[in-house]
Amino acid sequence: MGDMEIMLERFRFLTAGESHGECLTAIIEGLPAGLDIDINFINSELQRRQSGYGRGGRMKIESDTVKITSGIRFGKTLGSPLALIIENKDWANWQEIMNTAAEKYTDEKAFYAYRPGHADYAGSIKYNHKDLRNVLERSSARKTAAEVAVGAIAKLLLKQYGITCSSRILQIGNGETEEEFHKEIDKAKEQGDTLGGKIEITFNNLPIGLGSYVHWDRALDGRIAQAVMSVPAIKSVSIGDGELGAELSGRNFHDEIFLENGEIIRKTNHAGGLEGGMTNGEALVVKAIMKPIPTLKSPLNTVDSFTMTETSSHFERSDTCAVEACAVVAEARIACVLANEIMLKFPSDYIE
Repeated sequence: MGDMEIMLERFRFLTAGESHGECLTAIIEGLPAGLDIDINFINSELQRRQSGYGRGGRMKIESDTVKITSGIRFGKTLGSPLALIIENKDWANWQEIMNTAAEKYTDEKAFYAYRPGHADYAGSIKYNHKDLRNVLERSSARKTAAEVAVGAIAKLLLKQYGITCSSRILQIGNGETEEEFHKEIDKAKEQGDTLGGKIEITFNNLPIGLGSYVHWDRALDGRIAQAVMSVPAIKSVSIGDGELGAELSGRNFHDEIFLENGEIIRKTNHAGGLEGGMTNGEALVVKAIMKPIPTLKSPLNTVDSFTMTETSSHFERSDTCAVEACAVVAEARIACVLANEIMLKFPSDYIE
C-alpha cells in the first residue's frame, strides 16, 4: 500500500455476504476511540432502508437488526476494527441451496437465463460461472443493508462535528408529489413493471476544505460521485444543479460571493457546496437517478446460457419501486466518504 493510498483512506470498510446466505458482515477500520455507538440509531437506519411504497416480499421476511461483535465496549469504540453482523432471516429457507460445503452440492434454484439490466451476463463471463445464481447472490442489492449499517456509524461520527443529513424524492416515473408517486407505482405493479426515480441528498454544516484540488483522486466531488454511482441501479449522479450546466450561462449558474456583516455569504448554491473538488461552506447537495428495477414480473426477452436459445428472463422476488430505500443507501455511502475526509482533516486516535 503506497503513501498516497494510506493518506486517502482513514475510515475504511469491507462487507461480505450473499443475498440468501447466513448473514451480512462488515468490518470498519479507522474509527477513533471513545465514539458513542447508538445501536438503536443503526437499527432505525436499517428500518428506513426496508421502508417505502412499492417494496416487495423480501421486506416482509427480513426485519434487519445489527449485532456488533468487536470494536466496542460498554457502548464506546475502542479504536480497534469494528465488526458487525446482520442475519438473513430467509437463510432458514436457503441453508441447503447456499451451503458452503462441497459435498452438499445441489442445483436446486440454479438458473441460466441472463436477466437484462443485471450483472448476470458480464459477471458470468468475468468469473466463469455457469449457474447464474453465483452472480445474483452477491450482485443483489441485499448487500446494501450492511452498507447502511456502516453509514449509520459514519453518521454518528459526523454528528460529533454537528454535520447532519437528509434526503428526499424528486421524481418517480412521471410523478413529482407523494400522491403521484403512489399512483405511478400502483400502475406499474398492475402491469408487472417497475419504476425508478430521482433523489436528492443534502449534508449540512460541513467544514470548508474537505477534499482537495491538488490531485484528481482527492477531489471530493469525484469521490462522492463514485460512491453514489456504484449503488445498485444508480445510473446518473450530479452535484448541486450540475444538470443545468449545459443550458445556463455562467452568469446565471455560478454562485456569487457577497459580504454581509463582515461574513462571506452566497445567495445561491448551484455548485451544491463543492468548488474545485472541495467543500465551500454551503450545503452539500447530491442528486442521483435510479433506473427501474430490472427484475420484472412481466419478463424481458433474453438468452439461456445453457441451451443458447432465446427465452424469458428469470424472475426472483423483487420490488416494484425502491427509490426511498435507494436514497437511504446513497446517504450512507456519502456519509462514509465524508467520515473519511473528516478523519483526514482532523486526525485523532480518540474522539475527545
